[in-house]
Amino acid sequence: MEYAFEDKGARLKQLKGVKRVVVKVGTRLLMDVPGTTMPSRVSALVEALAGLRAAGKEVVLVSSGAIGAGMLVMDTAQRPKKLSRLQAHGAVGQCHLMTLYEEACSRYGFHCGQLLLTAADLHDRERHVCVAQCLEELLSMDVMPIINENDSVCVDEIKVGDNDTLAALVASLCRADLTVLLTTVDGMRERNEDGELGRRISVVQEVGGGLMRMAGGTDGNRFTVGGMATKLSAAAMAACCGDPLWIADGQDFGILKRIFAGEDIGTLFLPSRQYRLHARQRYLAFFAEPQGDIFIDDGAEVALRQKGRSLLPGGVIGMRGSFEAGSAVRIFNVRKEEIGRGVVNYGNIELSKICGAATEQLEALLGHHP
Repeated sequence: MEYAFEDKGARLKQLKGVKRVVVKVGTRLLMDVPGTTMPSRVSALVEALAGLRAAGKEVVLVSSGAIGAGMLVMDTAQRPKKLSRLQAHGAVGQCHLMTLYEEACSRYGFHCGQLLLTAADLHDRERHVCVAQCLEELLSMDVMPIINENDSVCVDEIKVGDNDTLAALVASLCRADLTVLLTTVDGMRERNEDGELGRRISVVQEVGGGLMRMAGGTDGNRFTVGGMATKLSAAAMAACCGDPLWIADGQDFGILKRIFAGEDIGTLFLPSRQYRLHARQRYLAFFAEPQGDIFIDDGAEVALRQKGRSLLPGGVIGMRGSFEAGSAVRIFNVRKEEIGRGVVNYGNIELSKICGAATEQLEALLGHHP
């Protein structure tokens, strides 16, 4: 069974030792809750986050809302379709949004710091490390990082796409102990045979195909993109890292206190592995852009997957693409299944000379000491 309708201790178990938490808040929670204003919603959110900080948690906030705020400031009725108009609304709205956040944080005795990211900032190794170092420095200074995609410069080639995915990537980057996605629904619900939504799913053990088929996409709201499908993808990423992710209804930001009390609310996604990936593994799994593919035999697959050994040239039976030493590559078995990713010590030209060779043959084949 991929999921359960009742929590039998999973929440309290996962909350033990949680120190660093990434909280994602969608645009609708900031500006589409009836009877409220955006300033009042930001103030209420910061109050709840200040409570987590007072309890000893390191909080990183991933906040949507720049384009939506720009729409309000510019009195725009519908989300623009033209890219440059979207970017302009993001530029206007981000100023307004961060002013509200800093004013609210100051009332609780701390500051916030803004990081506007593109996919390129996360995928490029040098920039990736700089982002991670900046996050660590902000947290060490007791400053709350507030992260958003850089809407004013993003185009498809450098776009993360949605802040559910961005939150999962940031959580992986900074090795957060828990990711909380606050949304406008009380977690994920099972989809009945007639297509209607049924009971709330309390705990998910595995994000499989059945769950993905239940997930809806964009709901057509004028402010936002995304939906439950993007949240499941984020949950799958967190689970692969060895970390839990929690989806909950954020219309009342006081729910954060209830989450950390272990109440059976929302949907908790459990880690899919017993150990947490280290930083290099996370980078290879979710950020590095593979420059080529390597195909290995059955013996090499056993050595990699079951014995944790490095890949030797003798186990390589083929390759694809043009890459240099130090590049990230995908690794496929004889059934053409991707089984992992790694960093190569040889470029494709050198590797073509030594595929299948024994270690003692390498110097002769390469013409230098390997």
